[in-house]
Amino acid sequence: MAIGPVQLIVLGFEHPEFHGEIIAELERLKESDTVRVIDALAVHKDADGEIEVAHLSTLSKDEAIEVGSMVGALVGLGIEGEEGMIAGAEAGAAAAAGGNGVSVFSDDDAWDVIEEIPNDSAAALVLIEHHWAVPLRDAIARAGGFRISDGFISPLDLVEIGLVSSEEAQELHRLETQAQQTA
Repeated sequence: MAIGPVQLIVLGFEHPEFHGEIIAELERLKESDTVRVIDALAVHKDADGEIEVAHLSTLSKDEAIEVGSMVGALVGLGIEGEEGMIAGAEAGAAAAAGGNGVSVFSDDDAWDVIEEIPNDSAAALVLIEHHWAVPLRDAIARAGGFRISDGFISPLDLVEIGLVSSEEAQELHRLETQAQQTA
């Protein structure tokens, strides 16, 4: 089975108010075969920068430890306290060293996910496989194409091309960054 493009999304929460909406939406996307959540971790960083990690899943604890190492390997985190943190860091180092000599994050793309989470806040790290993109990716590859770069575009940049109005862009930008604006 071909795996689709995989994306790590890091979502910040200044004062989390979870009511099950995010999980419900991810389940809906899974049921429609749009995306698959490969792994998800919740990270709480206290005021002193100390980190607590929890696996977000319906998996058993053993399955969560096994699967949880996927995000852990990418960002150097574990879910089993200090031992898990060390195991995650080791897995991240092993993945970076890689049997094929390719780093998970190259020096040019270095991204310290944990450092970017503000103290006294929480984050969800969600590793998503984009099922919908498999046929498109394969068609691009058959045509000799390849990914050069990717990224989300700020709503503010969409005004210039006429995709949204200035008012809509401001509101979308506010929704996407409101916790950062109040910090």
